[in-house]
Amino acid sequence: MSFMPMSRRAIRVATVAAALAFAAPASHAQPQPSPAAMAAAKEIVSVTGATTLFDPLIPGVIEQSKILFLQSNPGLGRDLNEISATLRTELTPRFAELVNEVAHSYATHFTEQELKEMLAFYKSPVGIKFLNEQPKVVDASLKFAQTWANTLSEQVTARMRDELRKRGHKM
Repeated sequence: MSFMPMSRRAIRVATVAAALAFAAPASHAQPQPSPAAMAAAKEIVSVTGATTLFDPLIPGVIEQSKILFLQSNPGLGRDLNEISATLRTELTPRFAELVNEVAHSYATHFTEQELKEMLAFYKSPVGIKFLNEQPKVVDASLKFAQTWANTLSEQVTARMRDELRKRGHKM
């Protein structure tokens, strides 16, 4: 259930992946959450659709590697397509590593009770509506922020130009 254009989605995936990469060593130093906390956290990851952010990661990594080989030898296309299909199948179980790490992060930042309360919220009518509407709100907010920033940039540039002229610079 993605409402974001692929470019924003790719940016979010890269950001989350980078955050996980940097946070991973620190998260393992923390106390291990209880099995019940992990179960609630995994359910939150599922209910919130957080896993959809990671859906393009495995195919994307495979495709990047395929492109690397194709650039050096375009004749490898057929073989690389077959290898890529095999790798997608073989690597799909590794997706659970991402889910577990995100759940672990939730379970180390929230108590078991807090996780249960969040889960209850996400399963409530308002929580379901929140999950359905949030991508639309975020998308609209990003669009507004981009327009707002562009307008502000024009104003700042004009102001700097005027101030530089006042100081004798030719613009």
